Amino acid sequence: MYRVLLVEDDARLAALVTEYLHAYRFEVIVVGDGSRALERFRASSPDIVILDLMLPGMDGMEICRQLRAVSATPILILTAREDTYDQVAGLEVGADDYVVKPVEPRLLLARLRALLRRVVPSTELEIENDDGLAFGQLRIVPRDRMVFWRGATVELKSNEFSLLLILARGAGRVVTRDEILQQLRGIEFDGIDRTVDVGIYRLRKRFEDTDGEPQRIKTVWGRGYLFSPSAWES
Repeated sequence: MYRVLLVEDDARLAALVTEYLHAYRFEVIVVGDGSRALERFRASSPDIVILDLMLPGMDGMEICRQLRAVSATPILILTAREDTYDQVAGLEVGADDYVVKPVEPRLLLARLRALLRRVVPSTELEIENDDGLAFGQLRIVPRDRMVFWRGATVELKSNEFSLLLILARGAGRVVTRDEILQQLRGIEFDGIDRTVDVGIYRLRKRFEDTDGEPQRIKTVWGRGYLFSPSAWES
């Protein structure tokens, strides 16, 4: 799953884009106020940014300029402005591509994938296929909600499977409790809820990751959890 930061103040359009991209395994984080975009970017570490130009708080051009000063993350501008000057200006301040609204969803998806191919190896873009995700002796099949470990089927409760899948789709990066809870229940982590910690503990027990310091599902203190893709070989 690749993470998209969508900076868009049109709630209806944001919902449509989010729904469409979710079907293609993109996680979408929506920000409707330009003044919050930079903060949300730092907090979420997205793989790509979709950026409107006409925003409350801070306009898209300035957001693009400031993002490019600190990050090489691909930026796709999505706006109703058709003026060539705006397109050129957007590209000159650091955008990687420019799409005019209204946009055909398939075209938007194709543009996103094209930008990701520039920065992500093609093997990583295809990590999940009809056979699911595989890491060493662990295989997860989302379509059938099944898990295989060392050649045997692992019986997981529904919430345990969902938690494992969220972590596996974020393999190699830290996934925060906030992100996990938003995907599991659609709420934000309140600092008190221990649901995620309990779920992590149960997964570690099922996959024999409780002796000493966990290696398969690591705790990154103050940040969240890291699913290590190289720790499932034995």
